Amino acid sequence: MDIKLENDLLEVTINSFGAELSSITGKETGTQYLWDADEKFWKRSAPVLFPFVGSLKDKKYTVDGKDYPMGQHGFARDMEFSVVSETKDEAWFELRSNDDTLAKFPFEFVLKIGYRLDGKDINVTWHVENPGDKELLFSIGGHPAFMCPVTEEGKQSDYYLKFDADKALTYGLLSSDGLLDRDDYLLGVDINGYCPIDEHMFDKDALIIEHFQASKVSLCTPDKKPYLTVKFDAPLFGLWSPAGKGAPFVCIEPWYGRCDRADFSGELKDREYGNVLAAGEIFEKSYDITIE
Repeated sequence: MDIKLENDLLEVTINSFGAELSSITGKETGTQYLWDADEKFWKRSAPVLFPFVGSLKDKKYTVDGKDYPMGQHGFARDMEFSVVSETKDEAWFELRSNDDTLAKFPFEFVLKIGYRLDGKDINVTWHVENPGDKELLFSIGGHPAFMCPVTEEGKQSDYYLKFDADKALTYGLLSSDGLLDRDDYLLGVDINGYCPIDEHMFDKDALIIEHFQASKVSLCTPDKKPYLTVKFDAPLFGLWSPAGKGAPFVCIEPWYGRCDRADFSGELKDREYGNVLAAGEIFEKSYDITIE
């Protein structure tokens, strides 16, 4: 089911399947800022990654000595959420643990995802509750894909990224198994935060940028004018476009969690960037998408 939000400047659509943002349209120009999930390049627009971000070593994780198989990015993106509230400019969606989820992820949870419009800003909030009587271990992240180029003219490699940083960013790349391999690559950023989008930037899959190196990432037109900005307080984020496909979008992905390292060994509680909620506790984080 599609839920539409709007104000004087924006019209936004969210699909209750996965509670996934599926369109962002600027009313004044009719510009579409979000990828439309065309399977030619990628069948999603902005999936929510829960209870895992990225891939697991040997496609499984371990809790108290028991192994559980799990695919990339968890399961929430492929489940129907309940619509718990809806107004003209705000909507909330909810997913609760059930017998099916407990069989593959042995933790009780309540995941609520909210979208709210405020002028040219779209606020996305993740609210995780632990209704159980033991600790809840999880990761969560966003994967929104934004049009780049944003018009039919030009090509992606004419565009720029802009960070709230004034020096090169250190990033990691994935192995063929989707695991973090080396993490000492450098992404050139000038003193004003600009980085050109090279046509080979994503040849080796996503760029993983850790340790709070930036909290604001903009996509910019060839004249270096920002047209869309993502703001977040996450400890790490990913940048991605399908390798070698010439896809007309770039993903800017705030994460509270990531894939395993290629040499990882341990249980779920040992994974880097994992989040832990005691019984009755709540985790709440958000990020903003601004249409410039």
